[in-house]
Amino acid sequence: MPQPVARINLERLKTLLEGVNGFGCNPDTGGYSRPGFSKADMDCRAWFAARMQQDDLAVRTDGALNIFGRFGPGDGPCILAGSHLDTVVDGGAYDGALGACVALECVLAMKEAGITPGIAIEVVATSEEEGRFGGMLGAQAMTGMVTPEWIAGAKDADGTYLMQAMQEQGLDPAAILDAAREPGSVAAFLELHIEQGPVLEQERLPIGIADRISGVCYLELSFSGVANHSGTTPMNLRADAFAGLADLAHAVPGLIADLGTGQSRITIGHVTLTPNHPHTIPGKAVFSVIIRDTSEDVMRTLRETFLRQAERAAKAHGLGIECTERSWLPPVRLDADLADRLENLAREHGLPARRMPSGAGHDAQTMQAFCPSGLIFVPSRNGISHAPEEHSDWQDIEQGANLMLQALVDLSGGSTKKLT
Repeated sequence: MPQPVARINLERLKTLLEGVNGFGCNPDTGGYSRPGFSKADMDCRAWFAARMQQDDLAVRTDGALNIFGRFGPGDGPCILAGSHLDTVVDGGAYDGALGACVALECVLAMKEAGITPGIAIEVVATSEEEGRFGGMLGAQAMTGMVTPEWIAGAKDADGTYLMQAMQEQGLDPAAILDAAREPGSVAAFLELHIEQGPVLEQERLPIGIADRISGVCYLELSFSGVANHSGTTPMNLRADAFAGLADLAHAVPGLIADLGTGQSRITIGHVTLTPNHPHTIPGKAVFSVIIRDTSEDVMRTLRETFLRQAERAAKAHGLGIECTERSWLPPVRLDADLADRLENLAREHGLPARRMPSGAGHDAQTMQAFCPSGLIFVPSRNGISHAPEEHSDWQDIEQGANLMLQALVDLSGGSTKKLT
């Protein structure tokens, strides 16, 4: 078994993660809230950039608010490594933030070991990955996938437009288009992430190598009926928007059973009822629908069938219906050669690993269209994520971080020549 040329400093990694999670903490729930372009997100990103500057990396921020810290040659392509710093509301301490901190710790460990990369490594903290505005903004901006029309129309579930959120932070939304990187400027992208599922823990494996990632279809639907008095309106004369929504939600398990796969998911996650009063029949329901699968054909079938079911539910309850597709991220197969390389490195260093799909979306799936991309998973306790109870054990994190370090040394052609 080869000896590693360097190892991460676990205590320093813990300190980095604690620093990130000093922003947006809710002491009442134990969760973290750093939605994209919120004050907590902005403050956290400024802290992370300052931390990389302190470590003598060449730091820059692009127009989409991606932050980069470059280590190694100043010119030529780079290996990008990192993840995101934003969170869902009241999310966990590890999702995204751990991957960004691990990437920085790997670079610090390389510097300490006197390893000079032949190809530069850029630590990246991507922006707005959690999809507050319907996409993976940072990665999509880097890969040139963002259009002016999308920027103008993107808004969150509460109706706040992306342009408004950026302008309130003193940012120019038009600068997002300038974030597109030149073809060939990124040789590979590596991301470490918590699994956000129960498989690795149940199988008692320390490492997962993702080889494919589910696509994500984000729909916003509205049912429009008639708000009326709950005591005077007979049940058979109502146009109850919530009743239509309840019927639709009840149909979801059957749709998955009939048309889905083991990787299919349909989630109604955000619901707004109007008026939202105890003694009033809901006249309108606006709700999000997220459809996922590792097969794009299955995703399209589920989308079409779900919308037909929505139309039937609306008709049955005398409701109007509208649907807007907020985003469509297709499923992606990650680079097979890079996945093989990661799996072989794990085996060489005595780390049992398994190839597996990812049901959650990640920056790696967007980056794959631009460069070979790889995704390393570490176990999640009880498979819980996007909640305050999210947790990964430090022993597992250390093993995953050391695999990431060996991969970066390998991919960057690192040598042990002392830094000057």
